Amino acid sequence: MKTPIYITIFFFVTLSLQAQELVPITKSEVLARVSEKNTSIKISQQEFNQARADYRQTNAVFLPNITASHTAIATTNPLMAFGSKLNQEILTQNDFSPALLNNPSQIENYATKLEIQQPLINLDGMYQRKAAKSKMEAMSLKTERTQDFLAFEVNKAYMQLQLAYKAVDVLEKALEAANANKKLADNSFKQGYLQRADVLNVEVRVTEVKNQLHSARSNVQNASNYLSFLMNDETYVVYTPTDELKISTFAMEDKMISENRSDIKAMQLASNAYEAINKADKMAFLPRLNAFGSYELYDDQIFQADANGYLFGAQLSWDLFQGSKRFGKAQKSKAEFEKSKLEYKQYVSQSNLELNKAKRTFLDAENKLKLTSLALQQSEESLRIRTNRFKEGLEKTSDLLMAETQYAQKQLEYYQTIFEYNYSQAYLQFLVP
Repeated sequence: MKTPIYITIFFFVTLSLQAQELVPITKSEVLARVSEKNTSIKISQQEFNQARADYRQTNAVFLPNITASHTAIATTNPLMAFGSKLNQEILTQNDFSPALLNNPSQIENYATKLEIQQPLINLDGMYQRKAAKSKMEAMSLKTERTQDFLAFEVNKAYMQLQLAYKAVDVLEKALEAANANKKLADNSFKQGYLQRADVLNVEVRVTEVKNQLHSARSNVQNASNYLSFLMNDETYVVYTPTDELKISTFAMEDKMISENRSDIKAMQLASNAYEAINKADKMAFLPRLNAFGSYELYDDQIFQADANGYLFGAQLSWDLFQGSKRFGKAQKSKAEFEKSKLEYKQYVSQSNLELNKAKRTFLDAENKLKLTSLALQQSEESLRIRTNRFKEGLEKTSDLLMAETQYAQKQLEYYQTIFEYNYSQAYLQFLVP
């Protein structure tokens, strides 16, 4: 019962794959679409915009704060009434009468005021601005590293698609060979040269290859879907690579991790930002000097300006003690700065460790490629010899099936090793751009 079920599933999967639209695509096209539409890049760009907006807010350290207001009041308060008349410049000798001073009539006052506050010396604000700038530059480098990573990820995903198609090709040929052997086995069984058990073994081999081919075609769809995800394409068509999976040439150089690599430089800038924040917290203990000025218009009628006046000056303010709040804040920022330095050192060390591991992986893949290439040639020749002997009745069915299985496995191993070899190259270039 199992064999017909597997055949039915394989048949429907094949029809489903054929019914889907097959879209040829090059790796350069994938890179272009990812660079334009990938969500991770867009998120990184918005994070940079956010950091840039924070930096622009620190312009307040240098630029003035300007406000305008229009206020209307009606009062019988003795002090407010007298002051309002004074501001309106309508005070007369009669207004100095004790009776009017103590019990004034209701008076209306309309005041228009333009006020300017200009920072002069604000040392903690200047260091906060420096920290915001370092953060903005770090986010710019993070965006750059995100693009580098996605380029590497596209390279890997495209190679996975190539490998999936290679597996389909190998297994389709293996299925053809298995069906041909089954036909030979059936003829030999009818002529009395083979037993029924041998024919069943051949049929089992055909079923196994069909199952493997089903999985390989599913991998094609999985690899295509991942490319669609990277390109932010929700159509999820099945892609066919126009570039062949072949061995890339690469000369490994004895390089170390560079501190100018975008992600490492971003961590250094982040550490600089923590340092600037710590200095800003220390500068908060110092006084601030600000200038201020205002121009005022008064009248007893709305939007009139029969009287006016101005005021300007400077203020030196010094917060002497805030309940030890500033001490704790400075200690916290100091600890964050020291932590960022340790994290930077650890990240560089870990990156060098990863680079050394990647170099060894590349050398292992290079050696494995030579061995799998030789093993593929040997298994191909072995299968050719056993197939010819089987046709002449000189080879056991089990030996032929074993040779056939081994040849298919060596083909798959060979293409898998090409993928690993090319992937290790791409990863090395990602670590040491």
